[in-house]
Amino acid sequence: METPVIDFHAHIGNWGRHRVNGNIERYIEIMDHAGIDMACINCIFLGDARIANDRVAEIVAKNPARFVPAAFVTPHYPDEAISELERAFYQLGMKYLKIYPDYYQKPNDHPDYFPIYEWLNEHKIPVMSHATYPFDGPDITVTERFRNLSVRYPDIPWILAHAGSSGPGQLAKEIREIRNIYLETCGSGAVKEAIENSVELVGSDRVLFGTDMPLLDARHQIGKVITADISDNDKRKILGGNTIKLLNISTNHTN
Repeated sequence: METPVIDFHAHIGNWGRHRVNGNIERYIEIMDHAGIDMACINCIFLGDARIANDRVAEIVAKNPARFVPAAFVTPHYPDEAISELERAFYQLGMKYLKIYPDYYQKPNDHPDYFPIYEWLNEHKIPVMSHATYPFDGPDITVTERFRNLSVRYPDIPWILAHAGSSGPGQLAKEIREIRNIYLETCGSGAVKEAIENSVELVGSDRVLFGTDMPLLDARHQIGKVITADISDNDKRKILGGNTIKLLNISTNHTN
């Protein structure tokens, strides 16, 4: 099946998995083995978001045909967040924002994130985060959380990391009605028929292939999509077509 393959969810950092250890040549070698043309990379592993984004930009500058830059900011430093967003997107050319509330110990719908979202909404920039957190209250539902966020910030596309690996019942069917929600597929414990469930839940136009490299093996993650019982057209959308459209990028397709 001929199609561009773009990994929406990938990291850089010395994690020590798959013998990557910050070795970008090894990173690209693994991408080649998995048939991935490009990877959207972020760095969430440094307290200083400016340094993290600079590291991403440096790698992309050296390998522009293989990597797409994604930004990171944190509400730990509210006085710096907006200026770093402006620098990341309008100087460094980042394509979406990755947030990681696990570090902040407050969920992504906490008011501390609202100034960040206001800026993203004004500029119509996507944001990716987890859908739920260990510190959520027992009454929290994904549907309610993102319905509220989508009403408050209607011009932000919301990408739910790992949500495309969920089984039946993990996401309420009402989430289909939230037009700017996307499900990303990576996960170490993917349920059987997870990709089929995601397509049924929100439609193939709103499912994005991701690997979580270098934490997870890219070959396993792409295998879930390739072997899914969905049409080839749906697979093409998930593997790269939706990301190309959402982020307005081009790819030197080689597969």
